[in-house]
Amino acid sequence: MKILYVITSLRTGGAEKLVVQLSEFMKNRGHEVEVALFDGEDAPFKRELEASGVKVHSFGVGKSVYSPKMLFSLKKLIKEGGYDIVHTHNSSPQIFAAVSKAMIGGKKTKYIHTEHNTTGRRRTWYFRAIDRWTYGKFARNICISDKAYDNLAAHLNSKKIALQTIKNGADISRLVAAEPEPELREGCPRNVVVMVAAFRPQKDQDTLVRAMRLLGDDYCLWLVGGDQRLEEVKALAKELSLEGRVRFFGVRTDVPQILKTADVVVMSSHYEGLSLSSIEGMAVGKPFIASDVDGLREIVSGAGILFPEGDDKALASEIEKVCSDSDYAKKVAESCLERAWEYDFGKMAHAYENVYKEVLR
Repeated sequence: MKILYVITSLRTGGAEKLVVQLSEFMKNRGHEVEVALFDGEDAPFKRELEASGVKVHSFGVGKSVYSPKMLFSLKKLIKEGGYDIVHTHNSSPQIFAAVSKAMIGGKKTKYIHTEHNTTGRRRTWYFRAIDRWTYGKFARNICISDKAYDNLAAHLNSKKIALQTIKNGADISRLVAAEPEPELREGCPRNVVVMVAAFRPQKDQDTLVRAMRLLGDDYCLWLVGGDQRLEEVKALAKELSLEGRVRFFGVRTDVPQILKTADVVVMSSHYEGLSLSSIEGMAVGKPFIASDVDGLREIVSGAGILFPEGDDKALASEIEKVCSDSDYAKKVAESCLERAWEYDFGKMAHAYENVYKEVLR
């Protein structure tokens, strides 16, 4: 098969990581794989793909991902590329791929979309007709969690649109085998808390930063990731006089090692589809704490610890509890690892390959 993955960028985030992992997996399975980026800004994920031999098409750098230029660039690439599968991620690639399909016509190329979130700005009654048209152009719309499926199905309210669930997966074996990097802890107090997530509106690093203010000086926070809200969160840490206890790591390629080096892993968020970072956080032998919201509740409940969304006091209390009770922390960590194995990458990747084969029959 010749496969084209389409995404806004490869800066950071769960959708971006999924595209990299799927691209490398499908290439190793003998398929011809290319990736199209609406914003081709240089980033570790992009460099990783190029180093693996995957061809990357960039439609620009720093331009609006909703620019008409993206539509016509994508249409041209699909028309000339001879792809069997066009697989989109994120909102603008989904919309423009649907329009491209309508403009190009033909039945050879099959379009697949992955829905990464449980909610979104388009989930309103006045967008429903548009969404029914765009999602209807895809041979299959893949939701990354049961909750993402339920919410999208309720929004579209149409039996004519092909939906199914393939739960996100992480390379659990690689995470289990990762070694800590002790040098990262130099100058850090006894208890290290880490959160790995892009600084986007759906994420809630703010609550975690505020929780640090309620904990003693023997706690520090590592925030890994980048994107649009990074400077806002830095300003909040400065406002709360936490500059010395909150470290901003930026986008990193050694995330498994960073997670293994910390004592507690947290995912504070307003909503998720099914968070890859959370699955990774549950696989490294550390207690995992997450917001009690859609997309996190589904994977964490009964294994890790959930706290009320935006409640910094409750979060601080849970962090303090696992750091002060080693037996409790060990029990939570073991339960998290057991749960993480249910979301292994290999199972997910083979499921995607099977979908490609099914729609091409």
